[in-house]
Amino acid sequence: MNSERLAAIEAIKVLKARYFRYMDTKQWDKLSTVFTSDLVADFQEGPGEISHGRDVYMEMLIGAIGDAITVHHGHTPEITLLSDSTAEGIWAMYDIVDHPQFLLEGWGHYHEKYRADSDGNWRITELKLTRLKLNFSDKKALL
Repeated sequence: MNSERLAAIEAIKVLKARYFRYMDTKQWDKLSTVFTSDLVADFQEGPGEISHGRDVYMEMLIGAIGDAITVHHGHTPEITLLSDSTAEGIWAMYDIVDHPQFLLEGWGHYHEKYRADSDGNWRITELKLTRLKLNFSDKKALL
């Protein structure tokens, strides 16, 4: 594998690391920069919904976890370059969402597509979360 391909794969890994960090630290403006404007985000197994467009997704995300303490970890990336400006990847993931109304703990995979802009900056253009296991507790029911 040549150095340009290795550099692209490493750039995608850094992009995903920023995704996790910006989300967990609630840096919403920075988080929006990791996505293309035409993002498709499928969180039906999240639990959630499908969002079309970065702005729609960000609004949904902030509404869902803006008041929560979150921890997201991504592991063992499988990244395949499809061309000089497109790629796809699968990441094993683990997350905790400690919301005032519920507690969620989950394991699964992110299935993603990436696109590089004319300056070579990679962005997430599609993401789908699949779950292997999901623990969900309604905090109101525990009172």
